[in-house]
Amino acid sequence: MAEFGFNEHHQNEAINYMRFARSKRIIRLKTIDSCFEDLKDSRLAEETFTVDEVRDMLDGLQLVVRGEVETELINTAHTNVLLLRQLFSQAEKFYLRLQTDISELENRELLEQVAEFENTEFKNPNKTNQEISKPKLAPLNEGGVSELLNKEISRLQEENNKLKGRLRNLETQAMGALDEKTRAERALKDLQKVKGEQQMAARSQEITSLEDTVAALQEDYQKSLSVNAASQRDLQDNLVSAKHDLLRVQEQLSLAEKELDRKFQQTSAYRNMKEILTKKNEQIKDIRKRLSKYESDE
Repeated sequence: MAEFGFNEHHQNEAINYMRFARSKRIIRLKTIDSCFEDLKDSRLAEETFTVDEVRDMLDGLQLVVRGEVETELINTAHTNVLLLRQLFSQAEKFYLRLQTDISELENRELLEQVAEFENTEFKNPNKTNQEISKPKLAPLNEGGVSELLNKEISRLQEENNKLKGRLRNLETQAMGALDEKTRAERALKDLQKVKGEQQMAARSQEITSLEDTVAALQEDYQKSLSVNAASQRDLQDNLVSAKHDLLRVQEQLSLAEKELDRKFQQTSAYRNMKEILTKKNEQIKDIRKRLSKYESDE
């Protein structure tokens, strides 16, 4: 079976299946032979037969042989399905998906290789009996699966140990990081405390400076108020004095105007101008009277 690429275990499994199929085939062939023997014993007692009798015997024999062959073929197909079921069930336990190539089942070259292997394997009766007497191999779903499961468990345990080692390293690193974080937080708090004290001192100095500045400003403001009050009193006194001076000047100016009018009225030019204005006024009155008279006549 080297041509098929089987290992020793799978080769023995294939031999067991071929032995099973061979025994079933031998039993079925014996059944078919018995059908012919029964026909010979029951129907061939006479020496001559008619055509109808021969046809009837052959039809009956055909029906029996056909039933036996059909039963064997159906049983073989179902047996193959059960064999595939075992293989697929074992594969699905390990999440495998097996694929089959139906066209390879009619490969004449491979079929001839299988026939040659069967003839070679079962040609020697002593070898066949020796193979039968061998201890039965453990089914794949027991020993094989257990072995694979043990390997898988060993692999998982090894991987688990590695993961545990990595976890311990990560825990060590995490503890170191936590220690560094604690130290950093402590240093930050100390720094904030020192910084807060410095800020408080700076703020105290700033508050003291501001208080001094406010006191100086208040003092300057009081001085300014005193100076402003004195200035306001001086301004009021100056204003009263200026008002008195203004009244005195206005009175002097009124007296000067009156004196100037009196002197102007005493001049000849003033008297002449006054006479001319008087005459003009009389003329204007006369003209108005005339105009009013004409208007009434119309």
